[in-house]
Amino acid sequence: MTRSAPDDLFFSQAGLDRSRVEQIVGDALHGAEDGELFLEYRQSEALAFDDGRLKTASFDTTQGFGLRCVAGEATGYAHASELSESAIKRAGEAVQAVKQGKSGMLAAGPKRTNIHLYTDENPLGQQSFEEKVKLLADIDAYARARDSRVRQVSASLVGEWQAVEIIRPDGHVVRDVRPLVRVNVSIVAGEGDRQETGSYGVGGRNGYDVYIDPAKWQGQVDEALRQALVNLESVPAPAGEMDVVLGPGWPGILLHEAIGHGLEGDFNRKKTSAFSGLLGSRVAAPGVTVVDDGTIADRRGSLTVDDEGTPTSRTVLIEDGILKGYMQDRLNARLMGMAATGNGRRESYAHQPMPRMTNTYMLGGNRDPQEILRSVKKGLYAVSFGGGQVDITSGKFVFTCTEAYLIENGRIGAPVKGATLIGNGPDVLTRVAMIGNDMKLDPGIGTCGKAGQGVPVGVGQPTLLIKGLTVGGTARAA
Repeated sequence: MTRSAPDDLFFSQAGLDRSRVEQIVGDALHGAEDGELFLEYRQSEALAFDDGRLKTASFDTTQGFGLRCVAGEATGYAHASELSESAIKRAGEAVQAVKQGKSGMLAAGPKRTNIHLYTDENPLGQQSFEEKVKLLADIDAYARARDSRVRQVSASLVGEWQAVEIIRPDGHVVRDVRPLVRVNVSIVAGEGDRQETGSYGVGGRNGYDVYIDPAKWQGQVDEALRQALVNLESVPAPAGEMDVVLGPGWPGILLHEAIGHGLEGDFNRKKTSAFSGLLGSRVAAPGVTVVDDGTIADRRGSLTVDDEGTPTSRTVLIEDGILKGYMQDRLNARLMGMAATGNGRRESYAHQPMPRMTNTYMLGGNRDPQEILRSVKKGLYAVSFGGGQVDITSGKFVFTCTEAYLIENGRIGAPVKGATLIGNGPDVLTRVAMIGNDMKLDPGIGTCGKAGQGVPVGVGQPTLLIKGLTVGGTARAA
């Protein structure tokens, strides 16, 4: 599939006339301060293998447009799955109401870029349906042969191919073609009456061919099985305030949720974030540097351009503990007198863009991870997380550990079950005492929810020591 695919999809195949569509957009948004027509075509598939057989297989094609008109803080938005000039014209008539007879000056359009961060090829057509089913069956067979304690194996492939075109009222046109795949493995292991689960997933903006090599997926299975077997040996987690060491990579999801959302522009413009009005102030311990970077090639959270047409960037949010910036879409950047950072994202044509994270991570420090562990007399080593809840306004969070261990006299002890981390994001930043030199990104599995919209994201961090964090546990008091 070539870079001209969006034009073929939206104007040749859909029967749209480009000049007439651009005229409709220009007329509808005349006098507005910002806005765009967002055209989208998406193919997606999902295959799930469970209990030794193919359980579900789905394929879907969607297309549509969203037309946005922005006047001051007000936004008019209309969308439809019908790609026709008459539907776009009706949408234009609807969104104009937000202007209320006023006329503003159109904001300058986003800058252009020649950078392209991922392939244009459609991953859904690279392997046949039979090859995909065989891969899932091979994963199932390999996992069951690895250990007699394996009782259930679930494996899935999820892929999509999205083509977008963004047309602004000044005639500025931006196109992007975005692949996205994910491979997941979950294993239930048991001994006697006890059963525990382990899981591992990988993904990115590339094709299935990256993961279909046995050397790749067998490592995935081994990791999921290792986690399940570790959890079989787990003991009830203690409760109380203690030092917590967070492992590298996926534990960055705590950073993403507890801190990242509070650094998005809309919450700070509305002064509902715990970080509002603190630019230039110390908000974290020295050494803590957090960035949001949408420019990393092939990463799940990366985008060549965001859903407003702005090229993504590497945005420094916190530098050596000092708050340096926020993640911005065009609307909030304009109202705050700042530059858009390429973080305007939407789930689909049926949703308005808003400030969202891409790949958000903390940079590494200079401490050896083993040195960090040795410094803890009694605490918790959290390696992987499941679900969590966060209050954006206060920064309070609760996260469940899916793999964690006791730390006793500087050594990793017994695995624990039922541990939760409870705290306040801004407060946790000030409690970071040691930062490892092993920064790692997650394997490509993150999806972020905000205001009912889900978008793919990446997270990451080095090993971290956090002093005095509250741990919720299930162990009975002595």
